[in-house]
Amino acid sequence: MNNFEERYKSLKKPSWAPPKGVFAPVWTFIYFLMFLSFGYVFVQTITGSSPWQIFLPFAMNLFFNLLYTPIEFKLKNNLLALVDVFLVLITLVWALLGVWEIYPNVVYLNIFYFVWVLFAFVLQLNIYLMNK
Repeated sequence: MNNFEERYKSLKKPSWAPPKGVFAPVWTFIYFLMFLSFGYVFVQTITGSSPWQIFLPFAMNLFFNLLYTPIEFKLKNNLLALVDVFLVLITLVWALLGVWEIYPNVVYLNIFYFVWVLFAFVLQLNIYLMNK
C-alpha cells in the first residue's frame, strides 16, 4: 500500500465517500476534458483571440487543483486541503462564467468537472469535520 492509500484509509470519512479506486478513473477523465477545454482557451489566448484575463482563472484553477495532493497527502492538512478545494471551485466558476458567452462548449466540457468539484468540496468538508 502506498502513502496515498494509507492516508485515505486512515481518514474518517462519511459513509457515502467513494472507495479509493474511484478517484483515478474519474480524475483521468476530468484531466482529459480539462486538457481539451483549458487547452482551447490557452490557444485562443496565445494567438490573441482572447485577452490573457480570460485564461487567468483557468491557470489558477489548474494550480490549485495540482496543489491538493501534496497538501492532503504530504502535509496531511485537512483544513488547508478544504481551502484548496474551495479555491478550485471558485476559480472554476470564475473561469466558466468568463467564457460562457464566447466559448460555451468549454463550459459544457467542464460540467462533469464542476459537479465533481462540488462533490469533492462537500466530501472534504466532511473529512475535515470528522478528523478534527
